[in-house]
Amino acid sequence: MSEISGTSGDVVWQSCPPGSIYDSIRVATFSIGPDGLVDQWSRRAAELFGVTAAEVKGKDPVEVLLPADRRRQGRSRLADILDGREWTGLVPFRTPGTAGLQGMAEVYVMPTETAAGERAALCIVTDVRALRSIETDLAASQAIFGQSPFGFLLFGTDLRVQRANQRFATVFGGSVEDHRGRTVHDYLSRSEAERMNASLRRVLETGESAIELQLVGSPPGTQERRHWSINLYRVHSAAGRTIGVAGVGTDVTRRQVAAREAASARRNLALLNEASARIGNSLDLETTARELLDVAVPGFCDLASVDLFQSLVTGDEAPPGRWDTARSESYGGSAALRRVAFASAVSDAPLITTPGCGSRSGAPTAVGEVHRYTFNSPCANALRTARVQFIAGQEGSLVQSTLAVPMVAHDSVVGLVQFSRTKGSEPFGERDRFLAVELAARAAVCIDNARLYRREHERALILQRSLLPPGDPEAAGLDIACRYLPGNAATEVGGDWFDVIELPGHRTALVVGDVMGRGLRAAVAMGELRTAVRTLALLDMEPAEVLSALDEVARGLGNPVGAQQASRVAHKSRDADLSEVYLATCVYAVYDPVTRRITFANAGHLPPVLVEPGKEPLLLDVPPGMPLGVGGEPFEEVEVDLPEGALLSLYTDGLVESRHHPLDDGLRALRAALGDPATAPPHGHAPPPVARPDLTRSLEDVCDHVLTSLDTRHGEDDIALLMARVRGLPADAVGDWLLPREPRSVGRARELARSLLVSWELEPLIDTVELLVSELVTNALRYGEGEIRLRLLLDRTLVCEVWDSGLVQPRRRRARDTDEGGRGLQLVGLLSAAWGSRRTPRGKTVWFELALPDGNTTAEPTVDQLLSMF
Repeated sequence: MSEISGTSGDVVWQSCPPGSIYDSIRVATFSIGPDGLVDQWSRRAAELFGVTAAEVKGKDPVEVLLPADRRRQGRSRLADILDGREWTGLVPFRTPGTAGLQGMAEVYVMPTETAAGERAALCIVTDVRALRSIETDLAASQAIFGQSPFGFLLFGTDLRVQRANQRFATVFGGSVEDHRGRTVHDYLSRSEAERMNASLRRVLETGESAIELQLVGSPPGTQERRHWSINLYRVHSAAGRTIGVAGVGTDVTRRQVAAREAASARRNLALLNEASARIGNSLDLETTARELLDVAVPGFCDLASVDLFQSLVTGDEAPPGRWDTARSESYGGSAALRRVAFASAVSDAPLITTPGCGSRSGAPTAVGEVHRYTFNSPCANALRTARVQFIAGQEGSLVQSTLAVPMVAHDSVVGLVQFSRTKGSEPFGERDRFLAVELAARAAVCIDNARLYRREHERALILQRSLLPPGDPEAAGLDIACRYLPGNAATEVGGDWFDVIELPGHRTALVVGDVMGRGLRAAVAMGELRTAVRTLALLDMEPAEVLSALDEVARGLGNPVGAQQASRVAHKSRDADLSEVYLATCVYAVYDPVTRRITFANAGHLPPVLVEPGKEPLLLDVPPGMPLGVGGEPFEEVEVDLPEGALLSLYTDGLVESRHHPLDDGLRALRAALGDPATAPPHGHAPPPVARPDLTRSLEDVCDHVLTSLDTRHGEDDIALLMARVRGLPADAVGDWLLPREPRSVGRARELARSLLVSWELEPLIDTVELLVSELVTNALRYGEGEIRLRLLLDRTLVCEVWDSGLVQPRRRRARDTDEGGRGLQLVGLLSAAWGSRRTPRGKTVWFELALPDGNTTAEPTVDQLLSMF
């Protein structure tokens, strides 16, 4: 095949490159002479029929090419052709030397004339198999191109559309023919068209296909943004000549939306996971609100604020609740709220008022300000209905849209959080609404937990403080100073306590204890143990006996069946529920100001510190014993003689123990603080060597110095500190006599008491003291044993004690009308401020106490009171 091109009127013949259409359809020619025999046989005919020119020239083509059963019909057709008729048809043929059919040829016969004017024929033959193959390929191409559900374009080498399929035309309008000659600028925006052109040139030049080129645009006549994925590849002819670039486009808008939603879902899950980790780490309301905004801004929104009900913040009462509409109407708006947190991802963003949700004052609400929303505002509706309100932004406002989300915990609304997105950000969707509700709900639960914790913490603190000694305790022969520091708001109330208990004989019991555990449970247990200690102390039991009885009480706390049954069950069952066991440490000491001797018993508590004049502070070696509530172990007593002016310190572990340093360092620092103030360590430094104390300081100064010198602001635990300075009773304030066991000792006792009261200038008490001393000494003679000891003690009150070796305790009873005696103890109880008896190592002591005559002394008993004894 040749092609002709004209240049300056000259005709130039050029060879067609291989791969033309004639190569594909295998066209062959031969001619038949007037005699009906083959006279011309082309090479293509030789290739098609497999017969050389030598084998067929001069022969009957019917005989050579057709099978025997077709020859008669073939000769008839050949005769018609030689008569000058054209004919086109399918002719089966065989290769000579073969038995069966080999193929089917499509023959076009044209009559011709020889130079002599005789009729001949020119035959053009094609292989039907090649034609059918081409038809099949064309049909397949047409099906792919025309029936494909994807947009199909064929760009020429000039990057113009040469062909488009129907799907493409349906999307972009017009008929298929309308798109011929267009460029990508007719379909895409400038930036996207330039990207597409660059890809087309690269594919055209390099032959490398472009896979999944992502383009964004809008079909004609719509504003809807569509996403397309384009595959480009270079197209060649059969001879390898570049024809252009084919493009297949797929609308992936749904896939992009699904991918965006999946990415949004993953982002939301990540945000919820972050919220779980970051919200609720504190039991403080404001801190929890700020934690919510730290998560939401900028990961979820651009601006956010949190309002909590004012009553919840102040702790006055529970929040108004979910359906408290009457209360809102009475205010003309919502209940009072406080703005506790605000966050913005926009630099220098001012405080913004949500459209329709302004406060009643109309001004933007600052953090810490108390405000109310107008009654019909979206924010008030959200609080009232406990449902999310979508609020669109106003023209000229920075905010595009806002979600007003009520914070609901346990079916109660505790506040409102507003999430806002600025213009240019993606609008809030349905998934965002669900996420906002979830974030607000999680924060609401944490805030409600913080509220409940604060309420319990305050109640426990009130209970604990109500059980501590009021004011500055006083004791005979001791200067007392005490301090109590509760843990910070982030820690629960502990079970630390101290007490100063006055005992008969001007003795004093000093108690410091610590219930293990925290919260209201520990505070209640502390109150029960403190009450039990006071009760046991007033029974005038020895320190070890007090702790043993207290141990039984501790083992029965929280058990409704009682302490003793709990003790038996605990001993018999090793599988007892330890979660209900109350454990406590306690040190109990009894000080006698006459002998300046103190007796200690310890139940697992830290050792007391003794500071003697001229000596270094010393940790007393008091056997610690087992904590209260463990049971099964006895407690030991230790007696220590205290010099005048000595300083004794009892404390709980919060003073010396911290997670930042070992206990030994804390004890060493305490000893240093009780020594010379100049040697006390600064915060965070190791304690220096212990120095000798300065006992001229007041106890209040010593307490303050200890608390400021040690690291007591960690807030990890409560701190109880009890300090006592020894001021023994002077010798002239004590009268002590031994009386023989004989009747005249009663009169001798009255004389000794009278003379001592005169020297103390207590004449108004002489008659009463003489009468009561006579009664007690007489009882000792009649019912007691051994020598009789009379002792008078003068301090803030007057105490009289009568000692003997008898073990039988006196018992007050009501005498019958006919009894001649039995009214002595009634008289003692009537005339004294207090009286009682206690056991001693060698017998018993009966005592009474009288107030000093300061103008407010107790009036003399009336006649009716005296007659009531008969």
